[in-house]
Amino acid sequence: MAELKALIEMIVKALVDKPDAVLVRETDGEKTTVIEIRVAPDDLGKVIGKQGRTARSMRTILSAAGTKLGKRCVLEILE
Repeated sequence: MAELKALIEMIVKALVDKPDAVLVRETDGEKTTVIEIRVAPDDLGKVIGKQGRTARSMRTILSAAGTKLGKRCVLEILE
C-alpha cells in the first residue's frame, strides 16, 4: 500500500507552495487504509480546492487505485 501513499504525496506536493511541509501518514486496517495529509496552513485551501473539488478528485483517484488492490481507502485532510 506504499504505492497509494506515494501517489497521494506526489499529487499534494505538486499542488502546494511549501512541499517540504507536506506530511502523509498511512494507517492500515484489515479492509480499510486511511491516508492522512497534513500541509502548511497557507496551503490548506489549495489541497481542498474550490467547493472541495480537488479533495474530491484525490479521493476518487485513491478509491480507484485502492479498488484495484482490493482495499477500501479513505483520505483525510488534517488541519
